[in-house]
Parts: sequence; structure tokens; C-alpha cells
Amino acid sequence: MKVEVCIQDTFNPADDSEPVQSSTDLPLTEPSSMAPDASVPVKHLSTATWECWFQRWLEVLDPELSPSNAYELTLRLTDDAEIQALNAQFRQQNQPTDVLAFSSLEVDFPELDEMQELLPLYLGDIIISVETASRQAKGQRHSLEVELAWLATHGLLHLLGWDHPDDESLAQMLQQQERLLISTNLISQEPTGSLQP
Repeated sequence: MKVEVCIQDTFNPADDSEPVQSSTDLPLTEPSSMAPDASVPVKHLSTATWECWFQRWLEVLDPELSPSNAYELTLRLTDDAEIQALNAQFRQQNQPTDVLAFSSLEVDFPELDEMQELLPLYLGDIIISVETASRQAKGQRHSLEVELAWLATHGLLHLLGWDHPDDESLAQMLQQQERLLISTNLISQEPTGSLQP
């Protein structure tokens, strides 16, 4: 399986302090050793790290949507102001939110069979507010790295057609998100239920 992630990092924190080392430089076989601190600069989450995570998550989910077994998506890391504008425009909710997902699979457009077999399947766009993610990470007492991954898995599931119109479907989605974070060693094997929206 091949996964390409286009990262659009438009988040510019006011604090230009010296960046700290992130646990994202560790291989996936080692657990994240980062202390619960939401101050990890986003720029330490490299495109390679995101691609590694999304590739692992898609391997776990095994969506079997692409004949070429290749996928593409866009991940945009932004601030509360931009995500609020998008939330107002597309969901008629004029307030910041943590994550938005726009699935290309919901759009009906014809593709030639040859194209489907050769080209990666574009899943869509995930937009995360780093400001909201940072507040949530502090509130949940885990790292910004974990919160961003948590929100990215939520967005990915939406891109693949998951939804949560009721409590039961939300619980299933949250369980799946925990499973994905465990698969990349971002949280321990023992589900704690502490990663909640």
C-alpha cells in the first residue's frame, strides 16, 4: 500500500520559541515517550511521519477502495479563525471546531477504469485547528502529538464514510480511533477510554 499526504501547515503560533524534540522521530515499533505536554511545535511532525501514520492506519482499516492500492489525501493544519470560517461556510456553525473532513468519495465523478487501476485514489481533505487541538490536549492531559493524531484518525474515518449520528456509532468510531493510535504506538495497548472528544 502506498499513501501520499499533502501537508498544508498554515498555523503560525505567536510564540517563536526554540522547538523541542518530538517523539515522532522514533520508529513506529517504539512507544511514544513524550510527557503529557501540549507544547510540541507542529513543524516537528514531518510529512514522512504523517505518511507513515496514515499508511499504517489504512493498512489496519484495509478499505479496499483503490484497485492500485494507493491513496492520497490532504492534511491542513490551521488556526481557529480559518477553521471557524470553513465550519460556518460548510456546516452553518459559526464557531471553531477541532477537525473537519471533506471526502472526495462523496462526490460522484466518472473515472476511466484504466485511471483507477494506475492512479492513487484521492480520499479528500482533513483540516485540523492546532489551537483547538492544543487546548484539548491540555484538557485531556496528553501531548499535542497524540491529540493531532487522534483528530487525524477521526478525519480519516470520515473520509472513508464513517459517521456518528448517534451515541452508538460515535462509540464505535472512538473505539476505531483508539485502535489506530495503538497501531502506531501513540497510546498503550490498554484502552483507557481517556481519549474522548
